[in-house]
Amino acid sequence: MARVPAAVLNVRSILNALRKPPRALASQYGRRRSQPSVELVPQPHPWTRALGLVAVVLMGAWLGLLIVGDVRVQVGPMNTTMTLRPSLTGGTKINVSPLGALQLDSHHAPVRLDVNVDQLDPERSQALVDHPERLSGLQDEVATDVEHGTLDLALRSCVAVVSGATALGLAVYRRPRRALGAGGLALTLLAACGGTAYATWNPESVLEPKFSGLLSSAPSLVGNARSIVTEFDVYQKELARLVTNVTKLYDVTSTLPAYQPDPTTIRVLHVSDIHLNPASWKIIASLVEQYKVNVIVDSGDTMDHGTAAENGFLDPIPDLGAPYVWVRGNHDSLTTQRYMEGLKRVHVLDNGKAETIAGLRFAGMGDPQFTPDRSTSPGADESQEAAGDRLAAALREQRAAGTPVDLAIAHEPSAAREVDGEVPMILSGHLHHQEMEVMKKGTRLRVEGSTGGSGLRAVEGKYPDPIEASILYMDRDTRRLQAWDEIKLGGLGLTTAEVSRHLPEDKRP
Repeated sequence: MARVPAAVLNVRSILNALRKPPRALASQYGRRRSQPSVELVPQPHPWTRALGLVAVVLMGAWLGLLIVGDVRVQVGPMNTTMTLRPSLTGGTKINVSPLGALQLDSHHAPVRLDVNVDQLDPERSQALVDHPERLSGLQDEVATDVEHGTLDLALRSCVAVVSGATALGLAVYRRPRRALGAGGLALTLLAACGGTAYATWNPESVLEPKFSGLLSSAPSLVGNARSIVTEFDVYQKELARLVTNVTKLYDVTSTLPAYQPDPTTIRVLHVSDIHLNPASWKIIASLVEQYKVNVIVDSGDTMDHGTAAENGFLDPIPDLGAPYVWVRGNHDSLTTQRYMEGLKRVHVLDNGKAETIAGLRFAGMGDPQFTPDRSTSPGADESQEAAGDRLAAALREQRAAGTPVDLAIAHEPSAAREVDGEVPMILSGHLHHQEMEVMKKGTRLRVEGSTGGSGLRAVEGKYPDPIEASILYMDRDTRRLQAWDEIKLGGLGLTTAEVSRHLPEDKRP
């Protein structure tokens, strides 16, 4: 019998094995070698992966806009910065420093256009002042600058959004394909935002701007918007008109006639109703230094309950940098008054007592009531009128003696009104807001706000009360009011500041 080659036997054995059922193969080969087991890692749900990708794209796009998403544009005589910002409401916000801001409901999309007017170019602004005829062509120039700026901003924002999303996707997923997918999704979302903004574009939004800051009192800054034809480019034209008018406004305000205090002018800082707010002393000291104050007048309610335990609160007064004239309020006790009398540089006025301080003659009357719990006692109005009458009698005596009083002080305005005609000006407080009034017989009544922001009661209302004080500019020769500055600072937790200059009617140019 012929021998079959080994190769043929191997082929036959393989063919026979293939004819066997799978189970037979498994049993045959399973006995010879053991197969390693493979554990499958659970894959995340598709929705989870999609949400994670969207989060990465949005975060990367936002970071990209923050880093490189702004454009500096020369708009007419102004240096501006244009920026796209994520927003739930969309629209356009134009910041005109230091006048405030205005908002336009220009579109509805998850992006907002911010335009910051940083500063005026001194040379170009001066050229407009020297050659007013150039203002007629400024609007076209501004419109062109705005158009180029918005196109540059759109291109830069696309690059910033795509680059930010791609970079963050690469950092998170470590896979170039996923990173490119994040960049593509970011570009798609940006295109969708642009389409939404285009579809909801409202050129008539300039007819109803929202003002804040000093612009709230000058809505005409946007020009005669009622005559606008509702075309697509109306927004750019009105922005150009805004810049044109702001340029004029800067020029006009720089040349407005205003009171310039003479170096010999007596500066009086009027404060009131501090109500145990320790921050008031630092504010007062700062105002004394900045305004070169000659004398401080406190029209009462320095304390809150008038107890002896509160007296230590008064210790910073001698170091404020100016003499301190004080009258008692309805939250200040006689214990408080005696402690004040023992402090250096403090002049306590009561019962019509008069003193000459820093070139001015003062007289004052302490509050006849002591109501630290804000209660109202019977006959309160009558007691205030009686106190005012006593102060008026003391003022007449001073005038008869040849030493007329320049400034009188009483805590409550109801008492201060009784001296009308007996003194040029009287200072009071109590109401926690500022007022200025010329009474029937010619006496000027100045009511100061709360320099302590109402103290511990600052948060009783919806918003904290502001911190208020005034600088009174008195002529050294006539000892009459020349001008006054009202100072208002944001209350507890706020950081706003406002200073406004006022001139008496007979001093206005």
